[in-house]
Amino acid sequence: MNRSLVVLGVDTLAFTACFALWMLNGVLVTHLVEAQIFAFDQLQVGWLIGIPVLTGSLLRLPVGLLTDRYGGRRVFTLVLLASALGAFLLSRASTFSGFVIGSLAFGLAGTSFAVGIAHTSAWFSNARKGTALGVFGAGNAGSALTAVFAPGLLQSFTGNGQNPEGWRMLPLGFAVSMAALAVSFYFVIPSDPPRRVVMRSLKDELGVLRSVRVWRFGLYYFLVFGCFVALAQWLVPYYVNVFGLPLATAGLLTAVFSFPSGVVRALGGYLSDRYGARRTMYGVLISTLVGCFLLSVPSMQITTPGEGVNARFGGQVKSVSAERIVVGDFRYPLKSAAVAPSAERTLGIVTTQQALVRVGDVVKRKQLLARGTTHIAFTPSVWSFTALVFAVGIAMGIGKAAVYKHIPDYFPEQVGAVGGLVGVIGGLGGFVCPILFGYLLKETGVWSSAWFFLFVLSTTALVWMHSVVRSLERRKLESIEATSDPERATARVSLPQEGAITP
Repeated sequence: MNRSLVVLGVDTLAFTACFALWMLNGVLVTHLVEAQIFAFDQLQVGWLIGIPVLTGSLLRLPVGLLTDRYGGRRVFTLVLLASALGAFLLSRASTFSGFVIGSLAFGLAGTSFAVGIAHTSAWFSNARKGTALGVFGAGNAGSALTAVFAPGLLQSFTGNGQNPEGWRMLPLGFAVSMAALAVSFYFVIPSDPPRRVVMRSLKDELGVLRSVRVWRFGLYYFLVFGCFVALAQWLVPYYVNVFGLPLATAGLLTAVFSFPSGVVRALGGYLSDRYGARRTMYGVLISTLVGCFLLSVPSMQITTPGEGVNARFGGQVKSVSAERIVVGDFRYPLKSAAVAPSAERTLGIVTTQQALVRVGDVVKRKQLLARGTTHIAFTPSVWSFTALVFAVGIAMGIGKAAVYKHIPDYFPEQVGAVGGLVGVIGGLGGFVCPILFGYLLKETGVWSSAWFFLFVLSTTALVWMHSVVRSLERRKLESIEATSDPERATARVSLPQEGAITP
């Protein structure tokens, strides 16, 4: 069998397992609190959910540097072993401090992306890197596997509550699986391909921080990966609070977002290879911009002045009822529909009219007889919401691969370092965004404010990318003009090849 395919398959399996472990606390800690096994308050729960994401993100850069220097086979094996140790420590925890220590340790599983990107890309040519990295990145689906299967496993291990301490079998099972995977990984994966190892000082390695391009890639990845991780956790309470769904149903609908978004990453790699990362990112950012804008419109009811009833002729009011007003011999029908639009409709508009005159009043021509009030209700269904969320998730999945298609092209000798830094920025999004979403909810009282933030972020990324593309196109045009004009030949601007124009 082709050795590169073996590497790709094993790397993807290892990354899937690491990502499933990385997202463990979201399910485990929630179960422990609901079952009253531990009395963690909301602040402690938030920290325990965020600590693995934070540590796994911050350590991506140093792990990426180690991968560039010592090779992916050894570093990935050590990451798997360290994650197994963290899961074991979590299974023995009995206090909040114990959970913090275990979470810090198994959070190392989040660094698997940086080492895996460098290791996988080393085995494929530039023409196949995008597809290969997209397949590898499909391991993001590990988060959906945890969300779907972990609750059932916890119920089984605890005997539906009869054996509360049985929860320890879940992290212990992860520990055993990760250790076995580490041993298999080391002996199944062939030695790293020969490569030119450039020994750089830490200062030189971190020199990529001065590249604006790296930070731009980081912003893209903050959106398509960091916000993906955040939404994978945030959507559960969103469904429960906004649509009133049971927790189990909310978890399944959240998996509709997270599972396809992870798997479709392979498609993103293929599209990046076939059409270029620039075109692919254009499609991704436009899709997230439109989708998040539509999702940012909250469920709401608006009452505004509507069409009233004016007297066409002067005269005395003879009759007033909910259906009509009679002035002289002329009848004015009134709208007296239900005050609120039907809840079964996504968008409902109803106008009602209330009489302002009484029997015996003498009115003049054009005088207001009844005031109109229009009631507008917008109540998106859970299915239309889920369809839009699914579309945004697909776009994010494609975008993850498109972002990392750039790195081997621009930084071929620093894939681990640059991939690690971009991963750090993206991973921090998974830690920061849930906190920011909570702050926006507290300040506005509107759940959909999170989607408006993502809309603004998508717009910022799209405008930045487009401005860079336009700038490069202008430089290329200037270069062509300089080439055609001998007097300007000496002022010619040196430009990258077409493929390198990709922002």
